[in-house]
Amino acid sequence: MAFVYMLRCADDSYYVGSTTDLERRLWEHNEGLGSAYTRRPGRRPVTLVWFHEYGDIAEAFAFEKQLQGWSRAKREALIRGDFEALPALAKKDFTKTADEVPPVSAPLVE
Repeated sequence: MAFVYMLRCADDSYYVGSTTDLERRLWEHNEGLGSAYTRRPGRRPVTLVWFHEYGDIAEAFAFEKQLQGWSRAKREALIRGDFEALPALAKKDFTKTADEVPPVSAPLVE
């Protein structure tokens, strides 16, 4: 059993991590024994705002890395459980139609 989790720090920033013991890890963050990010002045106390359980730590770690690349707005949609908003909050714009996409500047190899 493993977890990906998101904390809201006292300075209103977010921290994303993964662990096999969520309760212990939250305690470590609040005691100043967690990551360098949450040990910085003004970041504690931290509050657990979201978590998801995975079968193993490798799965959890993979999603942690993905989640760390998300925008604040996309993270907040996840916290709210607003899953329908997630695609629209992607950094890349996947909504362009074929005629709106700029042409390839070099010919494709055939």
